[in-house]
Amino acid sequence: MAKKVVTLFIRDDSVNLLVMAGKRVERWASLPLEAGLVSQGLVVEEAQVANKLKELLKLEKIAAGRVIAGLSGHNSVYRIINLPELPEAVLPEAVKREAKRVIPVPLEEVYLSYQPLPPTEGETRLFLAAFPRNAADALHRTLHQAGLQPYIMDLAPLALCRAVNEPRSIIVNTRSDNTDIIVMTERIPQVIHRLSLPGEAESSAERLSAIAEEIDRTITFYNSSHQDAPLDSTVPMLVCGDLAGEPESWESLAGKSGCTVSVLPSPVETPDGFNPNGFMVNIGLALKELLAERGEPNFSLVNLNTMPEVYRTKPVRLPNVFAPVALAVGISILLGVGFLVFNTASHTGVLRSELESLESLIVQETAATGLLQSQVTLIEPQITEVEATRDIFYGTFNTLADIRAEVNADVSQIVTSCPTEIGLTGVDHVINSATVGGVSPTEHSIFVYARSLRASGRFSAVTISSIEAIEEEGEVTGFEFEFLLEPEE
Repeated sequence: MAKKVVTLFIRDDSVNLLVMAGKRVERWASLPLEAGLVSQGLVVEEAQVANKLKELLKLEKIAAGRVIAGLSGHNSVYRIINLPELPEAVLPEAVKREAKRVIPVPLEEVYLSYQPLPPTEGETRLFLAAFPRNAADALHRTLHQAGLQPYIMDLAPLALCRAVNEPRSIIVNTRSDNTDIIVMTERIPQVIHRLSLPGEAESSAERLSAIAEEIDRTITFYNSSHQDAPLDSTVPMLVCGDLAGEPESWESLAGKSGCTVSVLPSPVETPDGFNPNGFMVNIGLALKELLAERGEPNFSLVNLNTMPEVYRTKPVRLPNVFAPVALAVGISILLGVGFLVFNTASHTGVLRSELESLESLIVQETAATGLLQSQVTLIEPQITEVEATRDIFYGTFNTLADIRAEVNADVSQIVTSCPTEIGLTGVDHVINSATVGGVSPTEHSIFVYARSLRASGRFSAVTISSIEAIEEEGEVTGFEFEFLLEPEE
């Protein structure tokens, strides 16, 4: 019998419920939510949303029980971190220390979840996700009020990645107020970026232009740090959400990359009348438990359970269960030892007669020990040299790791601070400075960009090195500029 999995994903405007039997969709339903019940992934009115969930279960005649739940991913941070090879026992503390350095929010405000990735020589690679505590706590309370038992949670962008059967791809998921842009390579989400979209007053053409520009910016950012294997026209761009029904807009999404754009296909069997596009996050959630089969090598390697430890079912403590048995066994052992001591006393005389032969053997062993000690004395200086070399290596490795993290953070700030109307032409980063070049339609945008970089706090100085007008047939069509940035010490 095929395994059944129930998944639930609460958006700001609706609730999606999906039941799968094996890799086939069996039942599905969606229920709209009034504005204000959920905001940016946070359940604001928990009791009302719980009643909506009960209503949905009743309408679909689904008994309350275990579910896999999706978190929206709003205000979440994703990082791939590299640590020296470490024992398993110290890994959680090492991850926490590294997270404190690379996550731009206080750790008291987020839950952390991480998963080892295929290692590189001499390093431990981890995929790390940090997501708001208040959103996870509110979702868990709401589900329990509805009589549901969440046993696995996941973030919506990671669930989308799991629904893609491609080793390299660009995923674009657009909803009414935001767009997720995800870069997948080596079956790992390398970049997950959320773009907040303008309100209803903005025209669809302007919203589409903003999405296309952000896709180009994301590809440029990724390629700047992966010049050995950049994203090119061979990498498919897969769309879902609102844009899936607007194929006339896809050509503009490809932009400079020249990627082939298509709808994200369903990785599971679907019945007639079911539109997988609206349930792709639910499908990715279900595949957390349904991708154990072999022969599917291209799905995402990242499969986190973001259920906070505080909510997970605690295992039964074996010492409490077996304490009476252990006590009985202990008493039996003590009785056995008592009889053994009694019998041994009767043989003391025999043992004393053998003492002299043992003493002579001790003398021989002592001589051999002295010889070994002299050899140890010769080897110890060599060990000291090796340890010194090891310390130098680890010091150099940690310094390079810190420099790499700083450079990545600086480049990320340079890209995210850039106004949408400005196109970056180059970022040249060295240890003590960075040069940023670009093209802007107005001088005003250049100054806005410079002020944004200064306000970020990552740079001690932002100097506008040059601004030159671009003229075509005697008219100024834009401005080329160059910044000199000095990172904070």
